[in-house]
Amino acid sequence: MSQNTAKLPEPSAAQETKPTQPASPSHWQAAGRRLLRKPVAMISLIYILGLVFVAIFADQLAPHPYDLQNYDVVKLNPLTPGYWLGTDTLGRDILSRMIYGTRVSMSVAFVVLAIAIVVGITLGALAGYYGGWIDMLISRLTDMMFAFPDLLLAILIMGIRGPGISNLFIALGIVAWPGMARLVRGQVLALKEAEFVQAAKSLGSVDRRIIIRHLLPNILSPVLVSATLSLAGVILSESALSFLGIGIRPPYPSWGSMVSEMATLVYSQPALLVGPSLILAMTVLAFNFLGDGLRDALDPRLKH
Repeated sequence: MSQNTAKLPEPSAAQETKPTQPASPSHWQAAGRRLLRKPVAMISLIYILGLVFVAIFADQLAPHPYDLQNYDVVKLNPLTPGYWLGTDTLGRDILSRMIYGTRVSMSVAFVVLAIAIVVGITLGALAGYYGGWIDMLISRLTDMMFAFPDLLLAILIMGIRGPGISNLFIALGIVAWPGMARLVRGQVLALKEAEFVQAAKSLGSVDRRIIIRHLLPNILSPVLVSATLSLAGVILSESALSFLGIGIRPPYPSWGSMVSEMATLVYSQPALLVGPSLILAMTVLAFNFLGDGLRDALDPRLKH
């Protein structure tokens, strides 16, 4: 055997276990195609996008000001020309108030979700990655938050701070973050010993870079599903607080406060309850259906 045979270079450690991110563009493209094959989820997505459009352009879409009182048209039944969903006990147009109520619900839902994501992902990633006393401290705080029923805790916070949309953001944000933190902690615990994380450490990556560039992209799918499903709960909680009179300050409308106002007419004119009750139920169902569709689309094991 000739001694001049060229010797192949040995791969370095970095080449053997180069950090990779499974959530590649092809992964999201395949998930998108699977989601397109789910008609219920797509209809729910279109409906939610329609709500966002209505919330943005409420001023242009509403036929009347939400606080305009006209005592000449009090408690009109639906399908009355000019007042297609009727009027309430103060002569205010129910359709216009529902349109502005959409702005309230969408604003509360997405702002509270943003608070839950920022706080929950930060604390959950720190607890799962570092462990030790940091994990124990954050986990005990999370357990303490779970010891209180969500709605009762939100009622307590709103009772202390008073009604108003900013206080509603704070109350529901405090209630929403523990679930996200627990989910992220579990996902990070499952991935922090993976080969691509160990390879990143061997290459000298700092902890912050490992968490942001390698761990968080790989837990995005369950976080996205959980966030979508939690939006339904946020909207229900906001409506419940407004129904009890400790949510949105009147005269600004909320679906929950509209249901509360119309409850006195449930026996005499039940048709006036249909509008706000129906849109609230449809919105909650839409977010749940979309969350289920995203869960099935993002998990290849469920594609069949």
